[in-house]
Amino acid sequence: MTAAPNDPLTLPRIGFGTAALHGQDGVRAISTALEAGYRLIDSAFNYENEGAVGAAVRAAGVPRDEVLVTSKLPGRHHAHDAAVATVEESVYRTGLDHLDLYLIHWPNPSRDQYVEAWQALIEARDRGLVRAIGVSNFLPEHIDRLVAETGVTPAVNQVELHPYFPQDDQLAYDADHGIVTQAWSPIGRANEMLQDPVLTGIARDHGISVAQVILAWHARRGVLPLPKASTPERQQQNLAAIDLELSDADMAAIAGLARPDGRNNDQDPAAYEEL
Repeated sequence: MTAAPNDPLTLPRIGFGTAALHGQDGVRAISTALEAGYRLIDSAFNYENEGAVGAAVRAAGVPRDEVLVTSKLPGRHHAHDAAVATVEESVYRTGLDHLDLYLIHWPNPSRDQYVEAWQALIEARDRGLVRAIGVSNFLPEHIDRLVAETGVTPAVNQVELHPYFPQDDQLAYDADHGIVTQAWSPIGRANEMLQDPVLTGIARDHGISVAQVILAWHARRGVLPLPKASTPERQQQNLAAIDLELSDADMAAIAGLARPDGRNNDQDPAAYEEL
């Protein structure tokens, strides 16, 4: 378990990503993840599946206080009043009495409303709509500004992070500020990374899958990955990977895979915007 120093949550070492999981099939996949032992379910307003997440959590047979549900504020609702209403709507969509973690999905810096959005999330937390608040895809300068203008440090920063884009500087910044780093696309969106010869070699040596190697690498670095998996077998493999041990030589070999252009889709938060 990983403590979030800036908020009272105790986060597990791995979470379950739900993007593209919708409707009855989505409820089924999230339900099997909960049955397998996942206790952090990651969603977003823009995923349009908060209802499926809530349905799975309500039907899971797992005590509500043992499951952490995350959602995220879309860029089109950064204005204060719209942000508050969006958090309320997220809670209503899930059918739960609160959410556990709510993040600003992207800073959208050219629009310059992310501080206003952060103030709205602080208000939502103080009202009990959410237990803890954080950010996603925020660079150090964005977080510095939030803290300078509100005095509140995010509990979490969820960013793109995988062996081709290890985010060493961001990870160090987050750690220095007591922020838990979560990784979206932690295994690279099933791209060519899964055929990388370095990773396939390590997987062969350990008798595990490449995805498990990557997730064990995240755990060794203190990152909380959020892999997606729709089948119970893959869900269980991903969950088990967190307890696998990689050697220092393995870690050094994986560190050599970092690329200056390692982002999947060139989504640089300094310029990229998502509404």
